[in-house]
Amino acid sequence: MRSFTYERATDPAQAVALFGHHPDARFLGGGTNLVDLMKLGVETPAHLVDIARLPLDRVEESADGGLLIGATVRNSDLAADPAVRTRFPVLSQALLAGASGQLRNSATTGGNLLQRTRCPYFQDITKPCNKRRPGSGCPAREGAHRDLAVLGHSESCVATHPSDMAVALAALDTDVLLLGPDGERTVPLADFHRLPGDSPEKDTVLLPGELVTGVRLPASAAGLPSAYRKARDRASYAFALASAAVVLDVRDGVVRDVRLAFGGLAHKPWRATTAEAALRGGPATAAAFGHAVETELAAARPLRDNGFKVPMARNLAVRLLTELADPDASALDRTDPRRGDR
Repeated sequence: MRSFTYERATDPAQAVALFGHHPDARFLGGGTNLVDLMKLGVETPAHLVDIARLPLDRVEESADGGLLIGATVRNSDLAADPAVRTRFPVLSQALLAGASGQLRNSATTGGNLLQRTRCPYFQDITKPCNKRRPGSGCPAREGAHRDLAVLGHSESCVATHPSDMAVALAALDTDVLLLGPDGERTVPLADFHRLPGDSPEKDTVLLPGELVTGVRLPASAAGLPSAYRKARDRASYAFALASAAVVLDVRDGVVRDVRLAFGGLAHKPWRATTAEAALRGGPATAAAFGHAVETELAAARPLRDNGFKVPMARNLAVRLLTELADPDASALDRTDPRRGDR
């Protein structure tokens, strides 16, 4: 690990100011991703601004009935928060599906949003990688890409975003709250992360020196049926091969509103706007769900070894939509026949 200098900020404005004094600084929260990347030599900051103790560690109800979540709220605390569990269950489920209990005790809301890809070429500094060294190439396209993108990728990059939490936040129409040298601004989470295009080194639309201070969940999603489902190689501590987050409002068998996001498929959480448009105002049936999701995934461009992700994502989403549309029938369908209940 290279040497670096370190300062601890006591308030958000001071953190932004300290960052601005150093041309190659990074904010340090829980450190569960940044410190690993520093050990690998992927990240080599000259200065760290510790923001772990900023007063941004609360979950509060907003004036409109939504939730304000501070950037330094730990993942384990957020998953266990009563308001999150009862009003936004998709978020609690996504958090509990991520990493391990020990890591969730350290990882923060802001850091989770900003975690970088686990593409093996990005993490290996002996290999070329456009995300790590622009213009050096993307060997993953012809190499080991089983876990990588099938949607929205480019000739420059096929990496995927690793967060579970961000997928749930995308489905909840979350806003990201930022503070930078020019003041505060708000960015919809759907616009916060970038697709790779010709600049895969840019994961987000953050401007230099900007700090994530929190996220805001809208009241419009509060209390609606929602859920998160993740497919992975093993039962715990594994990143998603594909995941789906759904928020669904069904009245009298008709889809009044729906929000669907996929994880593990793209460089960012993939909001399925085509599928949503196809479903709104239509019947809440498995056939309709399947058709809408297939329409969304028609844009997929699988590589040699990851085409399985497309039907996997389709099945995850359709199963979740069906379960949320008719919880009683879904509970019966999931009953273990060995118990004699069916």
